Amino acid sequence: MRFSLRKAAPEDASALADIHVRARRECMSYLPDIHSPEDVLQWIREIVPQHDEVWVAEDDGRIVGFFMLSDNFLYHLYVYPELHGQGAGSLLFDRVKELAPEGFRLWVFQRNTQAREFYEHRGMRVVEVTDGSRNEEREPDALYEWLPD
Repeated sequence: MRFSLRKAAPEDASALADIHVRARRECMSYLPDIHSPEDVLQWIREIVPQHDEVWVAEDDGRIVGFFMLSDNFLYHLYVYPELHGQGAGSLLFDRVKELAPEGFRLWVFQRNTQAREFYEHRGMRVVEVTDGSRNEEREPDALYEWLPD
């Protein structure tokens, strides 16, 4: 597969919501199903314009992943589960590093071992762990940081 990146557009909201819902349901099945797909779509439509940088990864014109970045904080980086390990996530991550060359942070659920391995493999380190009382899922999470060498 040959992935390309571009800035997200408002008409991408449905694809971003679908990726978000599928990734959470298939890769983080331990999370409570708090929001319907319709709620997620509405949330995506509202939150995308609030972020400084929203980028999508495409494969032959089909959106397969995305990230949202603001103020050196990576809020979301999701790729369709069936495409994990194919390079789209790495391409997105590399773009985040280009956009935040002085470093950035992100939250990951502690049980999300696949994401944790992905980020640790790319040089991120844990700077805080919590009991989850501050997130709506009430799931223990970890704050990661990437700093340039």
